[in-house]
Amino acid sequence: MKILLITLISCLSFSSFAEDAPTVQLNNRDSLIHFAEQFIGTPYKYGGSSTAGFDCSGFVHYVFKHFNIGVSRTSSGFQGQGTSRDVEEAVIGDVILFTGTNSSVRQIGHVGIIYKNENGVIDFIHSSSSKNHWGVTITRLNESGYTKRFMGVIDLLK
Repeated sequence: MKILLITLISCLSFSSFAEDAPTVQLNNRDSLIHFAEQFIGTPYKYGGSSTAGFDCSGFVHYVFKHFNIGVSRTSSGFQGQGTSRDVEEAVIGDVILFTGTNSSVRQIGHVGIIYKNENGVIDFIHSSSSKNHWGVTITRLNESGYTKRFMGVIDLLK
C-alpha cells in the first residue's frame, strides 16, 4: 500500500505534463493506468502526441514514454511486438490492437491500453476519433464496434 501511494504521488507530481517531462520508473501496472487516466477528455488530434491532442498511437506512446518504456509511435509498428496474450487473460497495461476503421483490412490501425478486465469484460483507454467517443476515453470492448476490429492483445511490460 505504501509503494502504491508513493507511486501515485510521484505520478501526480508531474502536473505540467510537458512534452519533455522527466520519465519515472514503472513500479506496477496500476501506475501506468493512473497516469493514463489523467488524460481522459483530451481531444483527438490526427498525428497528435501531446496533451494538446493525441491520436491513438500518440497516446499509447506518450503514456509508455513517461515510464521510459519505448513503444512504437505508429499503430502499425505494434505488429509483431511484445508477447501475445489471449484476450481473456488480458491485464491492465497490456496493449490492445485493432484494425483501422475498415475491419476487412486486417492490419493494425488502432491501439489502446487495457484499463480493466473483470471476468472477461474488457475496458480499454485510448484516443478515439469516433463521433460518439471522441478523444481520450474508456471504451468497453464487448459493447462497442471495436469487437469486429479486434486483432489481439500484447504484453510489452514483461
